Amino acid sequence: MVVRRLKEIDHYERQLRERGFRMLAGVDEAGRGALAGPLVAAAVILPDDFDLDGIEDSKLLTPKQRRQAAARIRERALAISVRKAMPGRIDRAGLHRTNLALLRRALRTLPVVPEFVLTDGFPIKRLGLPSLALRKGDVVTASVAAASVIAKTTRDRIMDRYHRRFPDYGFDTNRGYGTERHWEALWRFGPTPIHRRSFNHVLDPLSPEEYRRMKEAAR
Repeated sequence: MVVRRLKEIDHYERQLRERGFRMLAGVDEAGRGALAGPLVAAAVILPDDFDLDGIEDSKLLTPKQRRQAAARIRERALAISVRKAMPGRIDRAGLHRTNLALLRRALRTLPVVPEFVLTDGFPIKRLGLPSLALRKGDVVTASVAAASVIAKTTRDRIMDRYHRRFPDYGFDTNRGYGTERHWEALWRFGPTPIHRRSFNHVLDPLSPEEYRRMKEAAR
């Protein structure tokens, strides 16, 4: 099963290397759907012989596994770039536009120029490089999975710091996403400076009763 998994996640990279590409960059972001905190994008170029055991979509890993994977990636990657956009920028420019610009910036600030780019979900225009957008790229492509791990672990550290400033919101566990505890804190205390005020109900928070009704209706 492990051997099969490694073959699957390295499938696209192996095909591209057979066509002569060597510097393959994967790019992904963390925090897209959060109510609070930054959007973080990472671009990663892995060496051909990187050990892919434990490298997959960051959401499928435990926090400990993510930290271990991130340490290995940072130790052996040929190049890493991490960039972030704060909530004010997201509110001004919009989430999707900010997301694309941030992914583009992460790629352009890599210390090594990639020969080919692999992205998760949707294409990134105006790169000036050949690229391939893959559905569930962070699940099926090693370099995108590595970028997912770096983006997620970077953002988790940021949210841990925000938790110390705003302990009522539970940022150390919900990472800024809309959990019941987070919505209740928003309803009781209002948004903090790191909340995305353009997101639904951040400025008019759901009461605990409204949140529970919304969850029941979504089932």
